[in-house]
Amino acid sequence: MQTDRKRPVVVICPGGGYEMTSDREAESIAMQYLARGYHAVILRYSVAPARYPLALMQLAKTVAYLREHAGEFHIDTDKIILQGFSAGGHLAASLGVFWREKFISEALHTDAEMVKPNGMILSYPVITSGKFAHMGSFEALLGENSNDSEKRKKQSLEFQVTEDTPPTFLWHTVTDDTVPVENSMLFFEALRKHRVPVELHLYPSGGHGLSLANEETSHEDGGCIQPECQSWIELACTWIGNL
Repeated sequence: MQTDRKRPVVVICPGGGYEMTSDREAESIAMQYLARGYHAVILRYSVAPARYPLALMQLAKTVAYLREHAGEFHIDTDKIILQGFSAGGHLAASLGVFWREKFISEALHTDAEMVKPNGMILSYPVITSGKFAHMGSFEALLGENSNDSEKRKKQSLEFQVTEDTPPTFLWHTVTDDTVPVENSMLFFEALRKHRVPVELHLYPSGGHGLSLANEETSHEDGGCIQPECQSWIELACTWIGNL
């Protein structure tokens, strides 16, 4: 085993509607990446009653820390990847679209390039605050500001994509009745418009919050096992390898 080899690192942002961070989208996911030779970090970011932009700052600070300590941790600084699930996908995508914003670099007293992710893996992400929104996530994220249409639109990330948004891997189920598949589709279309490399996988069936879609991350009643969706983790790792 090459102990000094520089390896990609995946920063995992579990979902939970900005009200909690799901255990089902944390350690089990990290183990999958570790088994494939990647570093894995789980970010238990602040949730309600904490409000925007605290969680975003915590994620940005995490990326900056990993870059600063890349030599010590044997991290490939060209492959610092964000993995977000549901509302955690919104958090990951937020750093993807906002990493150049001065309010982040100024608050952290660092250069914008230090907080830049090299890629994003977004699993059934919350993206839009429009017609297909999961409004509970935005209410938890923004609090009383969730009724402010301008501030809510700022969090509708399909409108915030630029050519500087990092390459993205998306997957979603068409039958997700909690966070509609249109969230991923809108983000995909925005990335394509700005010529950002993107890979999208749509699975025909399955509910929300599948995680690995196998027994390891299933509910006690056997829910969230969806064999046809289990391929996403291998596809995502192949995508990382091709970055």
